[in-house]
Amino acid sequence: MKKLLKFGMVVFMGLALAGCTFIFQSGRSSDKQKIDELSQQLDDLAQAKKLLEERLGQEITDKQVKLQMMEKGLVITVVGDLLFDSGKAKIRREAYPLLDKVARVLKDNMAGFNIGIEGYTDNVPIRHSGWKSNWELSTARSLSVLHFLVNEKGVSPERLSAIGFGEYRPVASNNTKEGRKLNRRVEIVIQPKVTKVKEDKGQIEEPLLREPKENLK
Repeated sequence: MKKLLKFGMVVFMGLALAGCTFIFQSGRSSDKQKIDELSQQLDDLAQAKKLLEERLGQEITDKQVKLQMMEKGLVITVVGDLLFDSGKAKIRREAYPLLDKVARVLKDNMAGFNIGIEGYTDNVPIRHSGWKSNWELSTARSLSVLHFLVNEKGVSPERLSAIGFGEYRPVASNNTKEGRKLNRRVEIVIQPKVTKVKEDKGQIEEPLLREPKENLK
């Protein structure tokens, strides 16, 4: 039963992260390779989640950080009010210890994975901070975290990307103070690299989650 559950998770992870439909056929070597690769990625993400839970135990207890295995990968959600002052994109010094813990795991334990940094806001309109809209603010915040990881912590820039979603991906109602607080957040997403491997002779290439070549030497 445990193996069957893991297989289901592997297939789900492949569909979610690779963005295409795989038709697995018994005995086909390319399908076995896909399953093995995805299974290893899933194991690595699970280990990273366990390690982060240990290192961020207090922050998780205080509800400053949340860890989730989602379609897009392992998501580290950090409450925006911990990272930034209202209307600002400069990281607060109080957030440095938390980001330092995350950076150590990204460098030492997850070197084969890409990292997406996503900024989000509540729906309160921009008035006095100088930003054109919440899109600019959320993007600037995600870039601040990216530059901190690269310039202060030495995470390889080739692994990083940043994007801002503004107010348009809420996780709670903006009608309450608590809901707006939850929506002001930064998500650090640990996601496997998506590359292509060649199918058996005569078959087309399909996307496949794989470790980067430097980790396969």
